[in-house]
Amino acid sequence: MNIKKIRVIAKAKGVIAGDMNRPALIRAIQRAEGYTECYGSSRGSECPEMTCLWREDCLKGSAKAKSL
Repeated sequence: MNIKKIRVIAKAKGVIAGDMNRPALIRAIQRAEGYTECYGSSRGSECPEMTCLWREDCLKGSAKAKSL
């Protein structure tokens, strides 16, 4: 998902994006949604949050990091 769309989601959730980078903004949205702020963390493929909007993107990032 591109940053413009993420900023729209943030605004709808009441999150002020300011100059946050992508991961920080996603974590702020997670917090606003009541999820653990875990995007891009070491949780990786063990993520129990099946309904999190960012889950698929986060798991892709975790898989890439493991292959490096």
